[in-house]
Amino acid sequence: MSAPDELRAVALETPEVMAARAKARRRRSIALAIALALFAVTFYTLTIVKMGPALFDRSL
Repeated sequence: MSAPDELRAVALETPEVMAARAKARRRRSIALAIALALFAVTFYTLTIVKMGPALFDRSL
């Protein structure tokens, strides 16, 4: 069974709606990038802290 044609019709988005969705998508992307960067910095910092200060006293 399929829906009647009037239920299947897709309303075209206005430029304002498209701009609002693009703005929301961009804000989500920026927030995700910031979260990922903080996650990476946290792991890097924890790794250095766990290795301790002796890490920098080793001979090469």
